Amino acid sequence: MEIPEFVYHRPATLAEACELGRNYGDEARFLAGGTELLVDLKQKRYSAGHMISLRDIPDLGLISLEGESLRIGAMATLEEVAASDVVKRIFPTLCEAVLTIGSVQIRNQAPIGGNFCGAVPCADAPPICIAGEALLRITGVDGERTLPAEEFFIAPRASALQPGELLVEILIPFQPQNSGASYQRFSLRHGSSLAVASVAARIILEKEEEKKNRKDKRIADARVVLGAVAPTPLPTLDCMGLLAGQPPSEQLFQHAAKTAAAEAKPITDIRGSEDFRRSLVEVLTFRALREAAARAEGAERAGGAPV
Repeated sequence: MEIPEFVYHRPATLAEACELGRNYGDEARFLAGGTELLVDLKQKRYSAGHMISLRDIPDLGLISLEGESLRIGAMATLEEVAASDVVKRIFPTLCEAVLTIGSVQIRNQAPIGGNFCGAVPCADAPPICIAGEALLRITGVDGERTLPAEEFFIAPRASALQPGELLVEILIPFQPQNSGASYQRFSLRHGSSLAVASVAARIILEKEEEKKNRKDKRIADARVVLGAVAPTPLPTLDCMGLLAGQPPSEQLFQHAAKTAAAEAKPITDIRGSEDFRRSLVEVLTFRALREAAARAEGAERAGGAPV
């Protein structure tokens, strides 16, 4: 398979890259890591007469703290995210999620922004970022805007980006104390294998003063997001509503897992049938909720950020 001919551009600034993207429209593709884009071009999934490289634009790969947010530049590689002490301290479950992606060679080349902009249903970073209430900073010729991560995905391989717009940064708020998160996925083999189904969960427990006269501690808030079993990452509204205000228990998590499985919208393809995927969602949701609750309880005992 050969890559079709294209014109290669190397802009030095974001403004120049956005201008090129808008000028060439559907004929333009932004080149970051290329681990997915070049394969798609070889397979003729789409064409690109103009390739706009982002490699020379400064500061797109920075990972930092600002105010009450963890800021991850879209060009930070998956391996840089996984190895970052800042990410490990603020949202360690994201490190766990990105380590499930591809091989170390792929992770050293692929930026985290590509895991969003490709908008493939089985991407691993978006579900846990949505569970953590991430925002996405987008820039274009007409200025900047910020979008909740769950609103970024429109359809398989289609995002909210307009011609000439770029995802610049992923903003993850500091997670509340008494909270914990988990990312669970199933693939057909260990190693470089796409998720057949995945579940991201975050649980926030009540604070001690919120218990009032009750002995049990209840779930103040829960977020459960499914991956690879719907056209886009899927927040499970019924499941989350079932969990809120309830004391955590295995029975509750089993009920919630069945509810999440009913909310899934899987397809049948070469990696698994609709029924198989729905069964996976139930198992993975139970595991994710159980681990997230245990981590929330551990964070409460430690008196600090979630583990």
